[in-house]
Amino acid sequence: MKDFWNERYSATEFVYGKKPNAYLKEKLTKFNPGTILFPAEGEGRNAVFAAGLGWKVSAFDTSTEGRKKALSLAKEHNVEIEYHTEELNGIGYKTAQFDAIALIFTHFPPEIRKEYFQHFNTYLKKGGIIIFEGFSKNHSEYQEINPDVGGPKNMEMLFSGQELKDDFANFDFMEFCETEVELDEGLFHKGKGSVIHFVAKKKG
Repeated sequence: MKDFWNERYSATEFVYGKKPNAYLKEKLTKFNPGTILFPAEGEGRNAVFAAGLGWKVSAFDTSTEGRKKALSLAKEHNVEIEYHTEELNGIGYKTAQFDAIALIFTHFPPEIRKEYFQHFNTYLKKGGIIIFEGFSKNHSEYQEINPDVGGPKNMEMLFSGQELKDDFANFDFMEFCETEVELDEGLFHKGKGSVIHFVAKKKG
């Protein structure tokens, strides 16, 4: 997957655009800035947006090409972000390091997803929040109609509501829904798709 994302992000244009994800933008502005983690952050559009709001931003991705573009975008907006290009276990994030974690289209392979979600739980402070948007199992029907809407082709990498509620069982869900959205995020998220949204707070 590292080679796949390096090839995709090596394009001159920002393939998912420079603007933040709409759901993240709507929800993040409701919280006071603190420390936030952006896993699988790609070209940095969401991390840079958060930094512009005053958040202390950490991000990671396996793609060195994504990191280059993220740091370039941060410089363009005159903000700073910390961005690692290592596997999660090698970075060294600490227990209760973050006030928030943004999981925006973080479709990890099923064999590591549960482990990663457990790590995110550890890294988040009690009372910390997760803001989540990801493609649902129903999204495959939208992909058949319009491949440009993007998302994983592997059904196991798409999310079900029950799986997510099980994975984040020690969270209180402030909101949780599966819904149809109209995506306009660069070249690879264009058109109608099915996503799951949630904002959740870690139980104290």
